[in-house]
Amino acid sequence: MSNLDANPPEQDCPAKDDPGPVAEFHEARDVPLGGVRGVHVMRTLPQRILPTVGAWCFLDHFGPQAAAMNVNPHPHIGLQTVTWPFQGDVRHRDSVGSDVVVRPRQLNIMTAGHGIAHSEFGIEPGQIGHGLQLWTALPAEHRDIAPHFEQHRELPVYEVPGLRALVFLGTLDNVTSPATTYSPILGADITLNPGATATIPLTNYHEHAVMVIDGDLTVAAATSTGTGTGTNANTDTDTDTAVPPGPLLYLGTGRSELTLTSRTGAHLILLGGQPFREDIVMWWNFVARTHEDIEEARNDWEKRNTERFPDIAGHTVAERIPAPPLPGVRLKARGRGAR
Repeated sequence: MSNLDANPPEQDCPAKDDPGPVAEFHEARDVPLGGVRGVHVMRTLPQRILPTVGAWCFLDHFGPQAAAMNVNPHPHIGLQTVTWPFQGDVRHRDSVGSDVVVRPRQLNIMTAGHGIAHSEFGIEPGQIGHGLQLWTALPAEHRDIAPHFEQHRELPVYEVPGLRALVFLGTLDNVTSPATTYSPILGADITLNPGATATIPLTNYHEHAVMVIDGDLTVAAATSTGTGTGTNANTDTDTDTAVPPGPLLYLGTGRSELTLTSRTGAHLILLGGQPFREDIVMWWNFVARTHEDIEEARNDWEKRNTERFPDIAGHTVAERIPAPPLPGVRLKARGRGAR
């Protein structure tokens, strides 16, 4: 998937200290992708004060909509893309030779490493498309690995009374996704039954966030376990939090469990992972450390460097999405700082 902003801003993504347990809402922003499709997405990551949750650095929620999320060939570096459809089938093709269809509750995960190009198209004209597109930032030691692609049609389930979680990335309690990851991380698609209250264990030194897709949800109050070092460390979140569909509720670090309640039932996404300690720059479809990294990748794409970004079978050169112009200022990863 692609960030199709015509003039993508630099995303300053400083590493951050552990905040301890918090309950902070981060509103989704409406991002028009333009063109005749008139497609819009709701973007909750990155945020200026919350650039990452664990290694998760990008989160778009699209649909439900009849306009397909058709995206022509475009490049990526330094990240993994995660395609997670709720409704509608998506055909993925890429420059390492993959050509597959992903269906709802199946996982496509593509590791860009040094460089990859791909496209994604809805299968049926007029089909309803609904789902998530996410990125994870690759840590420095893996950011230039050889690109590769995985599809996982069967994913493990974590289940307690009233709650069912499909673990699509990383580990929840003792349930681990088969997908390859490069940092401690968690991605789970959760269904909570009407009238249910359920508690799931968390890794208390990781940070977490939840986003409700549909239904009503209440997250129970939490007390710090003392793992935080930031400005919100060792403070109690002493009230329950009602979570509407749409915004991202950031939960911070220091929680060893998460208690969820729903009156009418809820569908939600739980993201988490070890806080990402590296400063990164995100621009267009690239995650890098320096301006030079991004400029080089952009030039390689524009000059059709097929060693780095090979052509995709079934697509013409004219279908490639051109890179936007670089901004008039130098892209720079800022220094570390507390949130």
